[in-house]
Amino acid sequence: MLQARAVFPTSSGSRYLQQLCKHWSHKFTVEFTPETGRIALGNDRVCRLEATPEHLVMVAEAPDAEALEHLEGVIVRHVQRFAFRENLDAVSWSAPQRN
Repeated sequence: MLQARAVFPTSSGSRYLQQLCKHWSHKFTVEFTPETGRIALGNDRVCRLEATPEHLVMVAEAPDAEALEHLEGVIVRHVQRFAFRENLDAVSWSAPQRN
């Protein structure tokens, strides 16, 4: 399994985390609190979220590099829907790591 991490600087991380988890809960298995979230997107793909007062931390997990890259894009596009007033251009994903 490969994993990549991105940090989105925002003071609204908890709000975005909860919106994203509620949005995906209609299709996928989701567990969340105001500070953490886990979304099982099927096909061994997982999105983990952590909200701090200054950031939204996003972790994507997928079985291979192609699936991981796709998942990173899906996560960012969905966060952009809720954080449309903020600049997500500063978000970059870490190099994939084996976990």
